Amino acid sequence: MNDTTKDIINKEYKCLNHGFVRLVDIMGDDTAIVQAARTSYGKGTKSVSEDRGLIRYLMRNRHTSPFEMVELKFHVKLPIFVARQWIRHRTASVNEVSGRYSEMPSESYIPELENIKKQSTDNKQGRSNEAFSPEYTAYIQSKLRNAQAAQFAEYSEYLEAGVARELARINLPLSTYTEWYWKIDLHNLFHFLKLRLDRHAQYEIRVYAEAIADIVKQCVPIAYEAFEDYLLNSLYLSELEQKALASILLDVAIDEQKLINIGLSKREAAAFTEKINNIVMK
Repeated sequence: MNDTTKDIINKEYKCLNHGFVRLVDIMGDDTAIVQAARTSYGKGTKSVSEDRGLIRYLMRNRHTSPFEMVELKFHVKLPIFVARQWIRHRTASVNEVSGRYSEMPSESYIPELENIKKQSTDNKQGRSNEAFSPEYTAYIQSKLRNAQAAQFAEYSEYLEAGVARELARINLPLSTYTEWYWKIDLHNLFHFLKLRLDRHAQYEIRVYAEAIADIVKQCVPIAYEAFEDYLLNSLYLSELEQKALASILLDVAIDEQKLINIGLSKREAAAFTEKINNIVMK
């Protein structure tokens, strides 16, 4: 654990109107990744620049197991509908608050006016950037707020009447906030961030992904930099797309020095050149 990580343990990162993300524990850092890759590694025997090169090599070549040596545990407060999307990432350990044992707080998510948009016509599972009129947007927000307030009022009425908590909760809306502890290794966390930081991800879960990304960037800065370069901002090409690219690049000469000037290391420039040559030679 580096000094920066110590400063952010239990720091609350606000998300949406009532939610948050807190890093509560971490095992490992960038050096743990390096240590796992170099099984005979001794502290102080390698420079930071060499560690960075190794981590980037591991990420570039999809050698994932060293990244699993780092584990992070988060305390998250989030709307239930966000939790249902989140839980599809089945590579973590989760313990969620139970509405059978605990009274659910009267807190729910109300979208801001600028986030109330029309259904996308080309993305069946998302919203578009097209807004309603200001008057109708305000009407929708008001209807959401009133409906949620009514359901929480009924929930409180049932509890006061002695109805079992496990029954009283069943009409609560998906906008109700829940909480959980979520523990995951860095390799699988990077996969989560790759998907949930994408602009096509639902806005509400993207807010949480951005908060987690900020935390991870401080905990493992070298690994996060490699993640941004080789996973988050990377592109995948199908075989047909590679053939199309090959027809364009057929007579193009690759200048490795120009690649180095852009910011690639010699090894990265050589690897890139090899990729292009493989595409052209297919």
